Amino acid sequence: MTGLDPAIQETGMTYWVYILTSKRNGTLYVGVTNSLPHRVFQHKQGVGSKFTQKYKVVTLVHAEEFASPQEAIQRETNLKKWPRKWKMDLIEKQNPERLDLYETLA
Repeated sequence: MTGLDPAIQETGMTYWVYILTSKRNGTLYVGVTNSLPHRVFQHKQGVGSKFTQKYKVVTLVHAEEFASPQEAIQRETNLKKWPRKWKMDLIEKQNPERLDLYETLA
């Protein structure tokens, strides 16, 4: 995850695109939210989405923040179109140990 962008600090609102995984090289899920801790908590409780419930995709391995919902939604749309290898490379670059970043959220 990155530090707060100055544009985000001005508006006070943050939007997130995130990737969850079921295990180290397991199923991936890409989502968007304006409350990352709350949304990941929902996934962990089994109420995030039918897909994450079914495949037990609950480990937060990547997150990017945006100043506007439009930017976040566009990024989510783009990531969903990416081949799996590209998503895995993105995760590897930011979080090579695949740590659950949920534990670092305030």
